[in-house]
Amino acid sequence: MPTWSFWKVWLPHPFISVIVGVSWLMLAHSLDIANLLMALLLGLLIPRLINPFITHTPNINWSLAIKLGWVVLWDIVVCNIRVAKLVLGPSDRLQPKWFRVPLETEHDQVNTLLAMIITTTPGTVSAGIDQERGDILVHALSTEDAEMDVQEIKIRYEIPLMQIFGVHINTGDHS
Repeated sequence: MPTWSFWKVWLPHPFISVIVGVSWLMLAHSLDIANLLMALLLGLLIPRLINPFITHTPNINWSLAIKLGWVVLWDIVVCNIRVAKLVLGPSDRLQPKWFRVPLETEHDQVNTLLAMIITTTPGTVSAGIDQERGDILVHALSTEDAEMDVQEIKIRYEIPLMQIFGVHINTGDHS
């Protein structure tokens, strides 16, 4: 009896396979057979190539992860419309601003995914995670109330990410 399993060899990280395949299809903007085959090929090969570098796959709450995924997709669509209106409208309506989002945890995956979500949402860009200060520096194309934006980021993205990974909130004050 072989000690290896077909699934462990060909799909060591099924979630990464799906993400890679879907990402390819989104980048290609096409569902033709060539792109479907390329998505399948990349979805099989890339997780196998990175398998030696992944030491631990965290236990996550998949139903919350899927729910957050839909929230992020919805926000991307809505923010694209907002950004289009801002960019195509009078430039005096733009109110660009830098602000910091204090982090509630030092959990690497939570903070990295939070920075990625901020960056993928049109109109905002995360400039980096400051581990010493415990925050993420964010640039918004236009904001009237940075504190409200911070609270929205924390409620819509950070708290769900912490719940997905089962991370508890730090008790320290970030003021």
